[in-house]
Amino acid sequence: MNQKNNIRRYKIIGARRLSNYWWASIICFGSICFLLTGVASYWSSKILIFGSDNIQFFPQGLVMCFYGLLGIIFSIYLWLTIFWSVGSGFNEFDDDQQKVRIFRWGFPGKNRRINLYYNFNEIEGIKVEVKQGLNPKRNIYLQIRGKREIPLTRIGQPLTYEQIEKKAADLAKFLKVSLISEI
Repeated sequence: MNQKNNIRRYKIIGARRLSNYWWASIICFGSICFLLTGVASYWSSKILIFGSDNIQFFPQGLVMCFYGLLGIIFSIYLWLTIFWSVGSGFNEFDDDQQKVRIFRWGFPGKNRRINLYYNFNEIEGIKVEVKQGLNPKRNIYLQIRGKREIPLTRIGQPLTYEQIEKKAADLAKFLKVSLISEI
């Protein structure tokens, strides 16, 4: 969070998280292994350490080639979202101009930049959503008139309950709006 006089800016990481690097690498490596094993079964030989005498090309080797190609395509997609930094950006709250700016990077194209502006008087409140369980959710939303809710927190590792509560209360106080909690 950057604070300058009456401007608050919260940085959003987006797709460049450690977990995305991890999964993109694992999927890429695994799918290359599947593809090489399938190709080796076609030639009835071993490519490097891949291949087995027990695997016939039809149907096992063919299926392994198919899964290998699908995995490579999916890993390319993950690497491109990391490269383009999809979802990263910032939330900026300017008390001097009474404006909120929400900026995010999307996929390349004419709508790559997502840039939303709202006046303070359009904001109804700050909503905190907390759900416990196997897939916990701890999000902060900016409620705009017309029942529109814009997420302000990053996706990924959820913040602790204390962190999200402090951040939401601080933001609601700064914007001079109500704080709504949904547990």
